[in-house]
Amino acid sequence: MAGTLTTVAEAETLKKGNLFEKDGSTSSSEAALVRAKSKETAFDQLGLSSWLVDALGSLSIRKPSEIQKACIPAILSGKDVIGGAKTGSGKTAAFALPILQKLSEDPYGIFALVLTPTRELAFQIAEQFRVLGRGVNIKETVVVGGLDMMQQALDLSRRPHVVIATPGRLRDHIQSSSGAVDLKNIKYLVMDEADRLLSDTFTEDLEVIFNNIPEKRQTLLFTATMTDSILALSEAEEDPKKRPFLYQCDTSIHTVSTLDQYYVFVPSHVREVYLVHVLRSKEYSGKSTIIFCGRCKTAEMITVMLKELGIRCTALHSDLTQQQRLDSLGRFRAQVIDVLIATDVGSRGLDIPTVELVLNFDIPRDPTDYIHRVGRTARAGRGGQALSIVSEHDIQLIQNIEAKTNKQMEEYKVNENKILEELNEVTTAKRVARMHLHDTNFGERKQLRKNKRTADEEVKDPSKAQSRGKKKVTRV
Repeated sequence: MAGTLTTVAEAETLKKGNLFEKDGSTSSSEAALVRAKSKETAFDQLGLSSWLVDALGSLSIRKPSEIQKACIPAILSGKDVIGGAKTGSGKTAAFALPILQKLSEDPYGIFALVLTPTRELAFQIAEQFRVLGRGVNIKETVVVGGLDMMQQALDLSRRPHVVIATPGRLRDHIQSSSGAVDLKNIKYLVMDEADRLLSDTFTEDLEVIFNNIPEKRQTLLFTATMTDSILALSEAEEDPKKRPFLYQCDTSIHTVSTLDQYYVFVPSHVREVYLVHVLRSKEYSGKSTIIFCGRCKTAEMITVMLKELGIRCTALHSDLTQQQRLDSLGRFRAQVIDVLIATDVGSRGLDIPTVELVLNFDIPRDPTDYIHRVGRTARAGRGGQALSIVSEHDIQLIQNIEAKTNKQMEEYKVNENKILEELNEVTTAKRVARMHLHDTNFGERKQLRKNKRTADEEVKDPSKAQSRGKKKVTRV
């Protein structure tokens, strides 16, 4: 949603009045603002069953995070919840644990629907449900683009307990003639990374989904970025007793204190040379690193170039097939390779504990995107470093980031003589990478898919042919 609920799904809100529709069998909820507390709390004190506490113990998780302490009791009591906390704070477990407990008391499918903006995050959430829910033999299904739609329809027809989906692909299943998706009895709707889901990008998808889920449900919104529009939702209900429970951590610090932030100022035409120099330096060589690029083509070019230079790396961007994306993420998580080159598809929600360095090859225009990127390191109290490669065109962007984070970056010193020594080698590798992209027609497959999807939509709804171009809709 942009601004208000009605901008996301006007038909839904006119019909139902509010995103947060309550099950009449549960008690009314109060809006509350909970600040972080230092009081020690154990999971069993939150109302969780012993089998869940044991499952957490087997994973060496014994103390709940602040968002878990605040939200788990509220969810168990039947309240709608809006939860905002910085990345790496345990938001997924905050909703997965109470859902699993309620599922164990009344198991049926489809019990819960979890929506997320990216495919990779969907698989990560499914993995957490799977690990935590072993005690109840949970059945979960991931429904995202890039994978066999017929197999997904078959999986949905088996009524899994939990469906984790991206909005675009779930909408495709709802609108198909297979009838495999039955969401009429879901008890929980979870929207993870809610600030992105409630943006104009997913408006049309959410309208379809909202029209196919029950009015009486428990709605849980979680985000690392508490926007004004999300906060407005907590006050949308006139009756305070019907407002959702609100947890918002202290957001005065936008990046964690254990994160060291640096910049290196370089001429724009030799950014790749400085990038390679950093990766080869004694300080960072062999460290687990994510390099963020602004475009898929840039990410692929950097990947090919680094491989040409003998640096073990892999790519994560939307022009890869879903299986390629999963393989890349799996190899990086398993530390088979040291360097992951990603677009912002990898900056949201992904929990990779071992990341030691985040490199910004392209500086994001939105400071919030920078915060999400560097949030891939220095997680759960660990230390980490972020280094931004800054050219003459990026100075204002860096100043905006520093103003947003209320923290100045330190300059990273480089050996200019060493840079000159590496110039020819890196320039040659860059030329090879560009030739590779040209010879393989990089990006052509993605454009063909886009053209086919557009044609299919216009066949189903000819009116879209007229409105095409007026509204941008991204499907994931």
